[in-house]
Amino acid sequence: MTHVIGVDLGGTKTAAGVVSSSGEVLLSDTIPTLNRAGGEAILDATAALIAGLVERAADAGQTVSGVGIGSAGVIDAVTGSVVSATGAILGWAGTELAAGLSLRLSFPSSAIRAVNDVHAHALGEAWLGAAAGSSSSLMVAFGTGVGGSFVLNGSPVLGHRFVGGHVGHLASPLAAFDGVPLPCVCGGSGHVEAVASGPAIHEAYLRFGGSSVLAADTRGVFALASGFAEKHDAGAAANSAASRTAASRAIELGATAAGQAVGGLINILDPETVVISGGLADAGELWWKPMEAALRQELLAPLAAVPVVPATLGNTAAIVGAAKLVLS
Repeated sequence: MTHVIGVDLGGTKTAAGVVSSSGEVLLSDTIPTLNRAGGEAILDATAALIAGLVERAADAGQTVSGVGIGSAGVIDAVTGSVVSATGAILGWAGTELAAGLSLRLSFPSSAIRAVNDVHAHALGEAWLGAAAGSSSSLMVAFGTGVGGSFVLNGSPVLGHRFVGGHVGHLASPLAAFDGVPLPCVCGGSGHVEAVASGPAIHEAYLRFGGSSVLAADTRGVFALASGFAEKHDAGAAANSAASRTAASRAIELGATAAGQAVGGLINILDPETVVISGGLADAGELWWKPMEAALRQELLAPLAAVPVVPATLGNTAAIVGAAKLVLS
């Protein structure tokens, strides 16, 4: 049976697993991503992670024939190099991902394939997850950032310059405050990510008058809106009603912006199945209901019944999807 290594290389951690031809993750390991040490140091650490899994697989009688990588950044899927990257990983842009790992491992560069991590995530969901059996699927992830991928007949649509899927940088009419477009991490303004990401929801909560004492981060905003916030001193408690209102407003704003963006994409792409992923999708009905309501309000009539479902593979999605690059 063929086995390959799937790698999910993100800004804070790198996870990898030995994946069978049927998509089962047999062995796995995780290391912190050395996101301030530069591309060569990350390649060294990732190669060591892969080598360790190859050795463990061999001990179990399994031969590994290749490596698939889902990586943060814009990834040239032909050469396996990092075209561009944000400051989340310093010195990552320009890194020869496939060639660099090939030099450090016993695999030829032809046995190492790489794409952006969101594309790998979507490919995993399309193969074995929420969109399994669909001829086309749109996956959009809402978490620390906003990203997406359109998978058609088992292959993610990467775009001519491999930038396809940057859903977070669509313009959103809701990404403004007092008539001024909100700044986006990409350097632009008025984008979906500036209003619909997890950090953006916390920022909106503060703009709406919420107390940072009662909700120090996005998780706290959801806890406050759900009525499960931690108790604080009497002075902070006096602001709790206003902060709960601010929390509910911020969540509804972010969820509505998310739904509008996905609904617009559905009108353009007409996917068989839509998968919503990321930390916000896991936050429950408080976010999901206004997101889906806004999404369906955007849809053209023939698309009214399109399935919109949460992702199901969790943390293994990108590992499985990355492995599928090589298994295919």
